[in-house]
Amino acid sequence: MKRTKLPLLAVMLCYCLCFKARAQEYKEHITKEFNVSKDAAARVLLIYNITGFIKIEGYAGDKVLMEIDETITADDAKNVEIGKKDVKLGFDQKQDSLVAYIAEPYDSRPRRGWYYNDERREAEYRYRFDYTIKVPYSMNLHIGTVNNGFITVNNVNGSMHITNVNAGIKLTNVKGTTYARTVNGDVTVEYADNPSEASSYSTINGNINVSYKAGLAADVQFKSLHGNLYTDFENITTGHETATVKKDNNGSDNIYRLNKINAVRFGSGGKTFKFETLNGNVYIKKQS
Repeated sequence: MKRTKLPLLAVMLCYCLCFKARAQEYKEHITKEFNVSKDAAARVLLIYNITGFIKIEGYAGDKVLMEIDETITADDAKNVEIGKKDVKLGFDQKQDSLVAYIAEPYDSRPRRGWYYNDERREAEYRYRFDYTIKVPYSMNLHIGTVNNGFITVNNVNGSMHITNVNAGIKLTNVKGTTYARTVNGDVTVEYADNPSEASSYSTINGNINVSYKAGLAADVQFKSLHGNLYTDFENITTGHETATVKKDNNGSDNIYRLNKINAVRFGSGGKTFKFETLNGNVYIKKQS
């Protein structure tokens, strides 16, 4: 077997090119603090992100504390510098709301028009914002991202409107009315108290896992093209008849599998919980 030796100059050139590629990155850490009135339950935090994760934690305070990591990358230093000048965050605080969004090179808020102006159209850089946020326990949330970032929320009691596209959503120890929707990823929710109003959960390519307190009373609407609904709640009916179920033994637990049933009553019924997935299953679990 003939071996080819790389000249020393070629090896050094390769090393320099690799080092240069790694070097074309700019990072900045941004800290923001916003005062919120004591009536945080009447306030909403809105985040309109495009690329990057969002992590939110509830705490016993009266401020919204944001730690934001900005990253700009490009194939060369020139475009990194263009990105540093172009990319800007915006913040808008009113009496009942606080909004964080991408202001430049385009406005990420709904119905603002996602397009570059003529001077920036040829820029070749990429950017992301990763949010780590603390909010008062009772604050309401309306947050979303699109690419390369999970959304996680812990210990928040307010209502939640959560959207993602290319990653999952995880809500833990929450209480409020919930709208959670993604396209490519799982939706996972664990409630500290069952929501008192109608809620909705959906994904296209992923599973939905929702854990409720015992004694759940709700009317569930279920829709899936290639999946089933599984539950370990036993008091379930469709219409006035007991639901037709297939009972699977999973160790010591009894799991009920429902297929092609689009309306299921849990307990005495009441508020409507909607579950929808295309390529995935729905798991409605009873907390022990």
